[in-house]
Amino acid sequence: MSAIRLTQYSHGAGCGCKIAPDVLDGILAKAGPGASHARLIVGNQGREDAAVYDLGDGRGMIATTDFFMPIVDDPFDFGRIAAINAISDVYAMGGQPVLALGILGWPLDKLGADIAGDVVAGAQAVCRELGLALAGGHSIDAPEPIFGLAVNGLVDLEHLKLNKGAQVGDLLFLTKPLGVGLLTTAEKQGLLEAGHHGLARETMLKSNAIGVELAKVAGVHAMTDVTGFGLAGHLAEMCEASDVAARIDFRRLPRLAEAEAYRRQGAVPGGTQRNRDALGTALPAMDEAHWQWLCDPQTSGGLLLSVHPSWEDDVERIGRAQGVELQPFGEVVRARGEARIEVRG
Repeated sequence: MSAIRLTQYSHGAGCGCKIAPDVLDGILAKAGPGASHARLIVGNQGREDAAVYDLGDGRGMIATTDFFMPIVDDPFDFGRIAAINAISDVYAMGGQPVLALGILGWPLDKLGADIAGDVVAGAQAVCRELGLALAGGHSIDAPEPIFGLAVNGLVDLEHLKLNKGAQVGDLLFLTKPLGVGLLTTAEKQGLLEAGHHGLARETMLKSNAIGVELAKVAGVHAMTDVTGFGLAGHLAEMCEASDVAARIDFRRLPRLAEAEAYRRQGAVPGGTQRNRDALGTALPAMDEAHWQWLCDPQTSGGLLLSVHPSWEDDVERIGRAQGVELQPFGEVVRARGEARIEVRG
């Protein structure tokens, strides 16, 4: 492992650096809807994971970009996590990634070019493993280290999944456990026990390639990935887009149990409070433990699915085939008032 601690060179970490959703709304509102195009299926409206362009032959081209400051200290791992996180947007829409370009901002006066090379090498390793080409990109000299990818993918439009479409009665699934933000914050604060090193990293390094198969399931009505806005933020987006609400059983929510002790010690990312504030009345008042878990910013988090109950077995079977134990943690219910998420347990 490198002696360099990349996380000490940035003010934030991973997807926790994302601009809060309510602030982002203001930015996009001033920018306007952008140019329309007859073949643009998905643009910057609706908070979808990526843009989608109709190729005219039954397929769509998915285009996305994602980048952030270091979430781990090791340069190679930083490159791998940043790549997996960026590629996830394509998987979240049911697409197969085919091409990526690197985005690199590097403080050359503080960190050598060889370290940046290790970051890019990590991304290259991931692209090679997942079968897409990393074909260049762009770099600048920047005050803090930043890395990510712009990714293009292809999807059969009949299998395209959006974050809208959830229906009352659907079951909710999450393909990765929550707690990455809590664990990485605990590590940055020097609280992490020796036996817990690597827990967050291994979770972030698991790709969401399972999305390609899940998207083929007709009963998967909506799908998105959970990143910097936390589960509550992304679930609220899904509910608002679908004009529904969600009821969560907190006891069944996939979580990295080791992170609870650090939450109690105060290792809560700054982005957690921002996420809570941004949700406002969409997330009603609840116990501190509940909202801190639900609003914990995830980097390279799992896929959130809304699934018709009759297709539950199919989703769980796909999960088992890829080494993921999936079980529903909640259900979609009718929207009543401004609250979008109800928590029980």
